[in-house]
Amino acid sequence: MASGFFAILDDIAALMDDVSVAAKIATKKTAGILGDDLAVNAEKATGFLSSRELPVLWAITKGSLINKIIIVPIALLLSAFFPVAIKVILVLGGFYLAYEGVEKIVEYLFHRSKDGHEVIAEIKQDGDEAEKAKIKSAVTTDFILSVEIVIIALGTVLTATLPIQILTVSAVAILATIGVYGIVAVIVRMDDVGHKLIKRSNDKGIFASLGQLLVKSLPVIIRILSVVGTIALILVSGGIFVHNIDFLHHLFPGMPAMIKEALIGFVAGLVVVAATTGTKKVISLLKR
Repeated sequence: MASGFFAILDDIAALMDDVSVAAKIATKKTAGILGDDLAVNAEKATGFLSSRELPVLWAITKGSLINKIIIVPIALLLSAFFPVAIKVILVLGGFYLAYEGVEKIVEYLFHRSKDGHEVIAEIKQDGDEAEKAKIKSAVTTDFILSVEIVIIALGTVLTATLPIQILTVSAVAILATIGVYGIVAVIVRMDDVGHKLIKRSNDKGIFASLGQLLVKSLPVIIRILSVVGTIALILVSGGIFVHNIDFLHHLFPGMPAMIKEALIGFVAGLVVVAATTGTKKVISLLKR
């Protein structure tokens, strides 16, 4: 009886050891997309009142966990029974990411100054509705990036047994959420930590200097993350197209991979932005 119990423990230990090794490999493979995920979500989780930053971030984190609870079992089932569907889902997600990235660029380049009544209307809307809209946008983007992370992690253990696949992909999904949003939480609270250091040191000494550095650095970091996040959206989308569409994979063979992915992602985003803008104008004309 005792020998059977210890044999089970030995099997569990061996399984967890295999999962640990597989998870390390999968995490390395997903490192690039995790970096993009961090840049995109850090940019989306900022721009709120200080008192609302952590509640909003927690709402996005919960949405991210729910995303992964949905994605992991579906990815495992599709991988086993209908693998072609994974490519279709990835490509559709790529178009969404490309649209988000290019829309930010278009808005920045062609953003017109707003009239006074529009600014007032925006201020009135900057309550729960605006907050919910930004959370929804962040969770939607997280869903697409989570699909990419889960698929890459699953690809590293396709030849392994089902228990190892389940545990490895689940571990990577949980680590991705905790790691990304943990770092985002640190970033968005930098200025509060800085203010506290300044206050406690009476604005004198090394801690006051450190506090001032943190306060001054936050806007710069947010601007950098905004730019990096936009570029990441376009690069990730281009990478999805290149790795899942044969024609694009073999297009421009001599071009560096990053430039090709950026170019393809940007063009795809322009197409979707143009189609979306045109559709909105047609609907607006029909309503008149």
